[in-house]
Amino acid sequence: MLTVDGIPAHPLVVHAVVVLLPLAAVATLLVVARPVWRRHLGVWVLLLAAAGVFAIPVATTTGEQLKQSLGGGGPLIEIHEERAETLLIPALVYLALLAATVLVGRRADAAVDGPGAAHATRSNVGSLHRITVITGVLAALAGLAVTGLVVWIGHAGSAAVWQS
Repeated sequence: MLTVDGIPAHPLVVHAVVVLLPLAAVATLLVVARPVWRRHLGVWVLLLAAAGVFAIPVATTTGEQLKQSLGGGGPLIEIHEERAETLLIPALVYLALLAATVLVGRRADAAVDGPGAAHATRSNVGSLHRITVITGVLAALAGLAVTGLVVWIGHAGSAAVWQS
């Protein structure tokens, strides 16, 4: 079992998921609401979300290790484990939507402000802007859904720890 200074890694790694994904979801709301913030903070929000998403498999792996080292789990652990298995796909969808928002948004900004701005067609810039808005709204909704899942999963995990 992976430990950090003698402490099982699972509760430590889980906090990366529990903190980073909701924080990224709130930041997503901000960068979607204010395009100027997307320009300045979008890549940082994307990196924050990516760190949270990439912590999910580490959390599930260390959770499985912890369960094995404790000789298995009871029904509350099973509920927590089943719920945790539902998080990765929605989190990856959220990350993909956020990446599309940030990257297409940067392309739209470059079409307006960049060196090739004179050659950018109005319809091309408009299309990029519409795609940015649509993916941004979807990313914000996905971020909120992922945050809800994190709370739902975390509640089951805390119940397993404190009610066992």
